[in-house]
Amino acid sequence: YVKIHRGMVIMKLLTLNCHSWHEEHQLDKIAHLVDTIIENSYDVISLQEVSQALAEEYVDGKVKKNNYAYVLLQELKKRGNDEYSMVWDLTHYIKNGTYEEGVAILTKHPIIQHRSFFVSQSEDYAVNWKTRRIIGATIKYKDKPYTFYSCHMGWWHDEVEPFKAQADKMFKKLNWDESFFLMGDFNNDASLKGEGYEYLLSHGLYDTYNLAEEKDEGITVKGKIAGWSNNKQDLRIDLILTNQPAQVDFSKVIFNNHNKMVVSDHYGVEAKVNL
Repeated sequence: YVKIHRGMVIMKLLTLNCHSWHEEHQLDKIAHLVDTIIENSYDVISLQEVSQALAEEYVDGKVKKNNYAYVLLQELKKRGNDEYSMVWDLTHYIKNGTYEEGVAILTKHPIIQHRSFFVSQSEDYAVNWKTRRIIGATIKYKDKPYTFYSCHMGWWHDEVEPFKAQADKMFKKLNWDESFFLMGDFNNDASLKGEGYEYLLSHGLYDTYNLAEEKDEGITVKGKIAGWSNNKQDLRIDLILTNQPAQVDFSKVIFNNHNKMVVSDHYGVEAKVNL
């Protein structure tokens, strides 16, 4: 047990691949997610598979009216929670070009800078559904900057867009002199030796799950889902990583019918960190 010193920054983080607009009872699941955000008062939320209809009208920059993250924000505001803001960027088109899919970050702290960069070899997001982009937000909390990234990566054995090449591109884009968190769906199971998960840790990243004083099994995917059509294993592919060892009170899987109702084909991960 490590004592928390006065003045230490405590943050609650959430990452979720939300499989947006592909879920049955989607609006009910959005309402449940909003309930949980309000209940737990997350400082930073990283979302993947954040989609919007191509035909929908724009409301702010690249964001359209039915952008999943934007819908979340509007629901939060309806319930008197207007402190959250978002950054979003698209990664590729899906469903025969009827939807734009992207990654997002929501935070209740001031965003002082945001970044967006490709990690895939392809940058033709209108044609190649394996195009991948990472979005980052630097927030100000207690007069100090902290940077968070939302990541949705490719598969280790992918012949067109292998994970290793994407990770190498990502490593070059990150500012290793600052404290940062990589949150998201890394599409590499943490139990597999010699593949993507170990590759990430070998480059100086720490898994908050490993650092946590309290944790569960960490499983975020059970069985067959999109992208893992032949899967029969329990997978831990949704992660919260950081480049500096931090005190982590807990790492818990959420939206798994044990800790909140399922809202996606992935479960989420929440963590409480002391910086």
